[in-house]
Amino acid sequence: MERPGRAAAVTGAQPRANGCSGVGHGTLRNGYVRGLPAPDTQVNHIVHNGGLYKRPFNEAFEETPMLVAVLTYVGYGVLTLFGYLRDFMRQWKIEKCQNATEREEQKDFVPLYQDFENFYTRNLYMRIRDSWNRPICSVPGAKVDMMERVSHDYNWTFTYTGRVIKDIINMGSYNYLGFAQKSGTCQEAAAKVLSQYGAGVCSTRQEMGNLDKHEELEKLVARFLGVESAMAYGMGFATNSMNIPALVGKGCLILSDELNHASLVLGARLSGATIRIFKHNNMQSLEKLLKDAIVHGQPRTRRPWKKILILVEGIYSMEGSIVRLPEVIALKKKYKSYLYLDEAHSIGALGPSGRGVVDYFGLNPEDVDIMMGTFTKSFGAAGGYIGGKKELIDYLRTYSHSAVYATSMSPPVVEQIITSVKCIMGEDGTTVGKARVQQLAENTRYFRRRLKEMGFIIYGNEDSPVVPLMLYMPAKIGAFGREMLKRNIGVVVVGFPATPIIESRARFCLSAAHTKEMLDRALKEIDEVGDLLQLKYSRHRLVPLLDRPFDETTYEETED
Repeated sequence: MERPGRAAAVTGAQPRANGCSGVGHGTLRNGYVRGLPAPDTQVNHIVHNGGLYKRPFNEAFEETPMLVAVLTYVGYGVLTLFGYLRDFMRQWKIEKCQNATEREEQKDFVPLYQDFENFYTRNLYMRIRDSWNRPICSVPGAKVDMMERVSHDYNWTFTYTGRVIKDIINMGSYNYLGFAQKSGTCQEAAAKVLSQYGAGVCSTRQEMGNLDKHEELEKLVARFLGVESAMAYGMGFATNSMNIPALVGKGCLILSDELNHASLVLGARLSGATIRIFKHNNMQSLEKLLKDAIVHGQPRTRRPWKKILILVEGIYSMEGSIVRLPEVIALKKKYKSYLYLDEAHSIGALGPSGRGVVDYFGLNPEDVDIMMGTFTKSFGAAGGYIGGKKELIDYLRTYSHSAVYATSMSPPVVEQIITSVKCIMGEDGTTVGKARVQQLAENTRYFRRRLKEMGFIIYGNEDSPVVPLMLYMPAKIGAFGREMLKRNIGVVVVGFPATPIIESRARFCLSAAHTKEMLDRALKEIDEVGDLLQLKYSRHRLVPLLDRPFDETTYEETED
């Protein structure tokens, strides 16, 4: 992994934006590359944007082949037609209706179940439902054990056979640094705390639930992030959804990336602030919204906004892309706004010290106003945190709903986080944590490179441990998941509405616990299934993500 601060090479190449690699006769726009490289072309890097980037920043989003896009739409069209036909048959009792319906005596009531809203679930999702919610019965480490189940009614219900499928290579869990384990230092420390403190606290932090372990954790997290203070929460989703409303409200403006997580979207909507969406990782789109906000102010009254808050993520978990944080910080400073950074997937997984996307770019943590992250991924635990200025954290201790009303974190979970963070920081007297961070970076680059060489379309940044492999067609979502499971590889497949309708994908999550032998075996099976299902669509034409269809929806607050 290249360290922040390393100068980019410049050897007579044409200037390229954002430290991205240039290619022969291709054109570059917004830091993305289009076109095929000439065989004898030397690839160079240069830092632009006033030297904001201290390292090359390479992301690729290959264009969807036209034939594949057309066939995907046709596939969904056929499924929709058959869905209406089956609904007609269910209505006339020709086919048994197994979905939730109103009781006969409630037929004249306002419907509790919106029939049309469940159309997709009933007629499309149910066909491939066996690809999700698979029950595992072991630690979610590099390998897992899975309970076998079968369905005799087309995935409406499942029956367990009693058989356990052993040693499935786990390519789906967010176990980035391999701390999800049933033995070792973390497990021993958590077991010791469990015997001393018990499993639950049975109170909120403001009442009888503030343990010395909670205080120790927050001081450690603040030191790890390089901020003045930090606060821990029992649930990562609630860390976003319950704290954003405490920070902004009516008369404030939220500028949100179009691909932000549902927790950020919910928090923004609950706040009552005006929400405006900018194109994914597109700094021109963000700057335009900032300019308009300052020039025009609030709708109708034209008063200045009370606050402007920019919401971004470190790693976007569906695209595998990394936020252009140096540019976001530059815009935030230029237009005097605030920055909320969600590091759920990037903390522990990026940067030479595992301190996330701020560490990855070699930036100052003080430039990020609110640093949010979760303990559920790289630390193998549960919960979330917010770090920043002491005044900010003191304010949230009083006004955050998830701080005031939620039960305190479980002591063994707290100890798991403390032990893993100390390991990453090297405070346990070993170099195990640093080695895990480096191993994850090596696994990520190796896995991404091999998939691209095989001819798959792979999205995202070359340093992102989240690796989306494009499937596109609805029938291939279930087929890929089933074929991989037959070969003892556990994968996560994702389709509409979690992704755009023509961009269904498999999402691999790399881990430091994966050995090269595991990755090679997984790659061999992926290669075989790719040939079987004809998934090798790549023609090496790269297109900016920001050129793809974008929902221009703007949510305005209601003015009295």
